[in-house]
Amino acid sequence: MQQKFNSNGVEINFETAGDPTQPAILLIHGFGSSYKNNWQQPGWTDFLVEAGYYVVMFDNRGHGASEKLYVSADYDIHKMADDGYNLMKHLKLKTYDVMGYSMGARISAFLAMQYPSSVKRVIFGGLGYNIIDGTPFVEEIASALLAKSLDDVQNKTGRMFRIFADHTGSDRRALAACILSPSRVMAVKDIKTITQPILVAIGSVDDVSGDGEQLVGIMQNAEFLLIPKRDHMRATGDKVFKQGAIEFLQREVI
Repeated sequence: MQQKFNSNGVEINFETAGDPTQPAILLIHGFGSSYKNNWQQPGWTDFLVEAGYYVVMFDNRGHGASEKLYVSADYDIHKMADDGYNLMKHLKLKTYDVMGYSMGARISAFLAMQYPSSVKRVIFGGLGYNIIDGTPFVEEIASALLAKSLDDVQNKTGRMFRIFADHTGSDRRALAACILSPSRVMAVKDIKTITQPILVAIGSVDDVSGDGEQLVGIMQNAEFLLIPKRDHMRATGDKVFKQGAIEFLQREVI
């Protein structure tokens, strides 16, 4: 059942699944998506509940059924990470695993850095070295989202995100504000401070995420999972991704 809570003045829509006495995992969806699109529809929620997890998922600010904001500063990545932390605090969950996809992986990284005593393990789906280099074609994506029609969009990446936003029925003006927000990248010195076990999982034909193995190479405790023959959009619910994720999550944290 959908629920709402207030995160530093922003109304956030969330849902839980499974037994709350089981280990908790927080799922953070990608840009232009929602927890339903990113996690429920591709089967992640049922998969994780069957594996013995209490699943917590929410719509990022500006997305899904959460409050829409139209000022880019409101989408500062630190604030978006705080939304995830505040939700788990609201549910009285002190320690948990985190899995994010694309923008959700970026948020997960900041969550792990900002609250290291709460986050046990993290999965970065669909995000590699671009956590440092930044998302390519940000201005083009924003322009595509604000264009009157898809016919007006020429940039390949912009078209991909516009088509996805139209498919999900997203508020495109809120998404444009989000993609243009400040503080979206993480410095090398900061990502090196993340000590939790990290799994970086990226499709073999993903041209949005950046190099996953390069990112793993600079982190303290990370490993790489290649998802064969999947691009950025189609890797989300892949069975290789799911199997690799559960094997990673079920290892004992040393």
